[in-house]
Amino acid sequence: MLKTAYRLYAWMLGFTCLVAASSALAEEAERWQFNMTPGVTPVSQNVYSLHMQMFWWCVGIGVVVFSIMFVSMFLHRKSRGAIPSNFHESTALELVWTAIPFAILILMGIPASKSLIDLYNTEKAEIDVLVTGYQWRWKYEILGEDVSFFSNLATPRDQIEGHAEKGPHYLLEVDEPLVLPIGKKIRFLVTANDVIHSWWVPAFAIKRDAIPGFINDAWTFIEQPGTYRGQCAELCGKDHGFMPIVVEAKSDAEYRAWLDDKKASAAALAELTEKTFTFDELYEQGEQLYNRSCASCHLADGTGVSGVFPALKDSPVATGAMEHHIDVVVNGVAGTAMQAFGKQLSEVDIAAIVTYERNAWGNNMGDLAQPLDIYNHKQGK
Repeated sequence: MLKTAYRLYAWMLGFTCLVAASSALAEEAERWQFNMTPGVTPVSQNVYSLHMQMFWWCVGIGVVVFSIMFVSMFLHRKSRGAIPSNFHESTALELVWTAIPFAILILMGIPASKSLIDLYNTEKAEIDVLVTGYQWRWKYEILGEDVSFFSNLATPRDQIEGHAEKGPHYLLEVDEPLVLPIGKKIRFLVTANDVIHSWWVPAFAIKRDAIPGFINDAWTFIEQPGTYRGQCAELCGKDHGFMPIVVEAKSDAEYRAWLDDKKASAAALAELTEKTFTFDELYEQGEQLYNRSCASCHLADGTGVSGVFPALKDSPVATGAMEHHIDVVVNGVAGTAMQAFGKQLSEVDIAAIVTYERNAWGNNMGDLAQPLDIYNHKQGK
């Protein structure tokens, strides 16, 4: 009797702990979310539905298999006097346990095949976006609209280096998000300029490898406006984690307004190439651009990383001939990690960076580069 009471008490205690734990988990459901996201596109919702179908198929199979196993262990155990059957090579039994799994695989394969066919059907797209991966930024080009731009990490260096509290979207912020319209089929053409990257946006159920010399395609049809974030999902180098993706889905009218604004900005930037800037204007802009595009390798104080990324402070490049300095930034250095920024940055941006590097950290060369100097260098003049 006492033993039974102890068992009842233990059961009640366990049940109470289970209820308490369930309540605690329910309160933090979002933090403990392990399942896939349904997403905001027909493809992502189809993939989520397929995932749940396969999950419940597996749960059902597990319940049947383990039920048979536990019932057999309980009813046919030795202590009950069970005598094992003695049979060998039962053709009927082998046919049954072969036919049932085969039929299950066929039933599972039908919706999976339909989802895969839909997933790779990029025909009849209304908008084409060329996505190019660089170390460590993304370039977007809206084909047929004469709009292209780079999207860089915008998380402040103070947060990255632990000098400031991390924001809600730490390492998932960019200076130029990709804006797309809702309610239209959009095709992505994904490639890379240097090493293998991977363009991954979970809410769209898109993850495509960006491989130099190859183009992989994917498509989406965004149903809900909002901001959707992703990351490079390929280990692409030292700053792999600093390569976020931000897509803003807006109405068609807002998307058209954004396109017009980007075209106007490009035209204004082209005009700036002929403008003569003051030293202070170039230095201030150069500092901001350096911290965004160069500090991850050469560090904010210009000291670099010994044996990997050379220092710019007191370096032969930053204190040498201006023409050589411009050439290094525009064309990069073959055989090293120094990229060519000639196509990544505008003439104004490169002029600002060169001016900053030649006068920061005690270099104090006292000279400056104008956007026209960068343009002439690119033209071979």
